[in-house]
Amino acid sequence: MNLLEQMTSTSTDLQGKDLLSWLNYSQADVSQLLAQAQYLKENPHSSFLAGKTLAMIFEKSSTRTRVSFEAGMVQMGGHALYLNTKDIQIGRGESISDTAQVLSGYVDAIMFRTTSHEKLQELAEHASVPVINGLCDVYHPCQALADVFTILEQKGRLHGLKIVYVGDGNNVAHSLMIISAMMGMEVVVATPEGYEPAPDVVAQAEKLALQYEGSVTISHDPHKAAEGADVIYTDVWASMGQEEEQEERRKAFQGFQVNQSVMNQAKDDAMFLHCLPAHREEEVTAEVIDGPQSYVFQQAENRMHVQKAILQALIGYR
Repeated sequence: MNLLEQMTSTSTDLQGKDLLSWLNYSQADVSQLLAQAQYLKENPHSSFLAGKTLAMIFEKSSTRTRVSFEAGMVQMGGHALYLNTKDIQIGRGESISDTAQVLSGYVDAIMFRTTSHEKLQELAEHASVPVINGLCDVYHPCQALADVFTILEQKGRLHGLKIVYVGDGNNVAHSLMIISAMMGMEVVVATPEGYEPAPDVVAQAEKLALQYEGSVTISHDPHKAAEGADVIYTDVWASMGQEEEQEERRKAFQGFQVNQSVMNQAKDDAMFLHCLPAHREEEVTAEVIDGPQSYVFQQAENRMHVQKAILQALIGYR
């Protein structure tokens, strides 16, 4: 039985909707997107987005976000425009609201990879086409959908699984907490004191966990957190824009490396995930990330499949 047959969620109409975070989506919405992602992975080439155009605005550099969105649009018969902020007028002082309204007259959706959630919200407020969060300082929703899709592919279910995130309570951790709680998973974030996820995001994830029979726990002991885990996840200790904090963070995160000792606390068939790029022998050892429990490259590929599902749902022909 494939995922399309297993996930019998109610079909929902997402056309025209923004994706800034998963907080204004339901479990049924996410299940529908996961099922469609599997279909598109098995049937990669289509005309679902024929004649459609995606504008991709980048304030921050990218490998996976740019290539996965662009390749996904091409595979579905559409076209993607790469717009670096240094190359368009927004980089010379044109307002976000003007940019949003101008682009809305040209394209069918806008993907924005930005330094600020407030900028993303402003763009969505003034755009008349769907806006997709390609990453901001608070959330990384497309990554989180790829994460749970990868887990679902390997484990056959999400509800009741234990996922442990070891590292900085950053945008990746935020979106992972929200979507995992929404899917009824047991989420544990193990992080040094002072680097916990934002309290308001934790509260929102806890509310979702209560609604969907999951749980959310914040820990400061990665070995204890990893006990009985189905999935161990980590990210870099210093994200883009935090380069000046790198040495300080390296000291703070000593003891939070995902190594074989941490993996040994998890279940024998536990998966290792990382959103990439990775710094081997810093947040994760080469033994783990390049080992048999690692699914990081499947996870990276799945960015394209889930984003295709998102694009089809938000702008595809009916």
